[in-house]
Amino acid sequence: MFRDLAEFFLPIGYVGVAIAVLCAIVAAIALARGAAGASGGAVAVWLVGAMLSLASGFAGMWIPALISVAALIVALVAGGLLRGVVNAFAARPEPVRQARPAPVPTAAPSATTPVVASALTAATTVTETSIPTATTATVAASNAAPGAQPALAA
Repeated sequence: MFRDLAEFFLPIGYVGVAIAVLCAIVAAIALARGAAGASGGAVAVWLVGAMLSLASGFAGMWIPALISVAALIVALVAGGLLRGVVNAFAARPEPVRQARPAPVPTAAPSATTPVVASALTAATTVTETSIPTATTATVAASNAAPGAQPALAA
């Protein structure tokens, strides 16, 4: 009675070991590339395959379970070693050098060349006296009758 389902569980164990080995290979590749999410997902699916491979134990076959465990151990070691190899031979970008603009040749001023200050470079300062303000005389002149001349402010 113990071995009645052995014919059913043995193929399930073989399918489980196949899933476990494939996921171990994916985990090794993901570890070598440095993809933590992909390697975690592959190990999670490997766990399902390893549990399925334990089903072959009902038929007295423990080899599929051992193969699935050994596949993950080999994949984790190989993935870590391959990560070191990939990092050692990775193409390192060369530093980008900024191109300097070519200097513009300028003629030195001579005694015959007049030096003119540019209006764009001259600094303009604003003082209180340069801002027009309204005085009482201009306000009174604006309130005067129409047609009257405004008085000059003193």
